[in-house]
Amino acid sequence: MHKSGWPLVISAGIVSFFLFLWRWYIVAIGGGILTAFLAYFFRDPERNITENEKAIVSPADGQVVFLDSSLFGKDKMKKVSIFMSLFDVHVNRVPFDGEVKKIEYKKGKFLPAYKKEASNCNESNTIFFSTPTGETFIVVQIAGILARRILCGLKLGQSVKKGERFGIICFGSKVDLYLPQRVILKPLLGKKVKAGETILGYWS
Repeated sequence: MHKSGWPLVISAGIVSFFLFLWRWYIVAIGGGILTAFLAYFFRDPERNITENEKAIVSPADGQVVFLDSSLFGKDKMKKVSIFMSLFDVHVNRVPFDGEVKKIEYKKGKFLPAYKKEASNCNESNTIFFSTPTGETFIVVQIAGILARRILCGLKLGQSVKKGERFGIICFGSKVDLYLPQRVILKPLLGKKVKAGETILGYWS
């Protein structure tokens, strides 16, 4: 389980235990269900990371809801958007080897994450990475209607490896990945993907 979930799971479990001792059985059962759901939500399974040096892996679990070229600022890049429902693993992973060059946190709205406009309007955390060959790729953690907490454990100048855990978004959200135009993406629109394991594409 992801470390950020332990305080919530333990707190919910303790409250449920005392509710049971006080014979508030129905409420205690509800608390037990909540405790179980929190433990399920913050699960952090191991993943099989590909050894293919050109492969780019998914930064998030969920469904691919956008897969096409898109502008990031003035730059035309290839964009992959992954929507995470409440039932997906919410731990985020690095899609490719690189170094953290910049981190930008932006306050914003909390629109449903599956909506296209959420990428521009919602609260978000944008991480700029530089590959060993000097190319840039960008990961954007986006809050959703229920997600009010974005966690990122990266620091400027930090070297990262493909598939490495770097953060989590709590309770339904979206992750956008921006890649150089030369990247060849797999036709995964509408498909379910797994962070660190599903290959989204390859460097050409």
